[in-house]
Amino acid sequence: MSEDPNRRSCIIVGAGISGLLAASTLQREGWNATVLDESRGVGGRMATRRLGEGNFDHGTQFFTVRGERFAGLVEGWLGAGVAAEWTRGFADADGQPYEDGHPRYRGAEGMTSIPKHIARGLDVRTGERVVRVDSSDDGWEVTCESGLRVAGNALVLTAPVPQGLDLVSSGSYRLPDRVRRLLEAVSYDPCLALMVLLDGPTGLPEPGGIQIKGEPLDWIGDNGRKGISEVPAVTVHAGPEWSRSHFEDDEKEVIDSMISLAGDRLGTDLASTVIATSLTRWRYSWVTNPHPEPYLVTSDDPPLLFCGDAFGQPKVEGAALSGLAAADHLMGRDTG
Repeated sequence: MSEDPNRRSCIIVGAGISGLLAASTLQREGWNATVLDESRGVGGRMATRRLGEGNFDHGTQFFTVRGERFAGLVEGWLGAGVAAEWTRGFADADGQPYEDGHPRYRGAEGMTSIPKHIARGLDVRTGERVVRVDSSDDGWEVTCESGLRVAGNALVLTAPVPQGLDLVSSGSYRLPDRVRRLLEAVSYDPCLALMVLLDGPTGLPEPGGIQIKGEPLDWIGDNGRKGISEVPAVTVHAGPEWSRSHFEDDEKEVIDSMISLAGDRLGTDLASTVIATSLTRWRYSWVTNPHPEPYLVTSDDPPLLFCGDAFGQPKVEGAALSGLAAADHLMGRDTG
């Protein structure tokens, strides 16, 4: 299905860290790997955006390191200058500093610095929304909304599981009932994420983050103190319950409410210093019921795997390890 009949090929849907690491691992081993993503850029929720003169991480705010394999990746990112240590603790819900000695890392110029680094040299097609998946005796073919068609021996789906289920059911392939039930058991909480550009101080204590872990707000971050914005730029994340209750509400009402809630939490009249705002509705933000294994094989011949942050360990480390494990499986070297 590729120009070299002896060279294996893989289609990967989703250019988050799982898909990118799977692609880079396969490519190093001589595979043709094509990554497709409907967004304009790579990274998924490791997302960095501009609003006016401000630079914002508006999805994932930081990541930690627990295991040896991920630690090796992070050392490489630090050495390449695309990651940096941010802090070893945040202010608590009352705004009081709390250090636990455990490093939290950020992208050097925002979280997207890391996926952009991984994507260099890969065949990544952004702005391509996959609308149909078909199987054949020798592999898979996916069709994009643009008309682009890509064929490969193997298929890896790293998008949020509900989206992956829709895709895999869109064409000639039918999931086994047992596998569908396993995937349908995966669940998520949403997150309403607000970027707020200010013309005055943010009011956040050092190191620039309040980790509330509650309702109605979960997080308030100062992207300036974080080291990625030269002007006052605040990211506010609503908690999962508040996000679900207000997910479909009018945008202006959501923005006004979140600014008011953040101002109350910080003890400042935040609304009086707002220059510009932008709201993102992350429908699949926090994984509440993951699949226990780092990936799920739904077909061996031809190979079809689901992986991502809903498989195995949570958060950035889990997503990264999931992509690596999926690639290991395709290459016949499962590490367990």
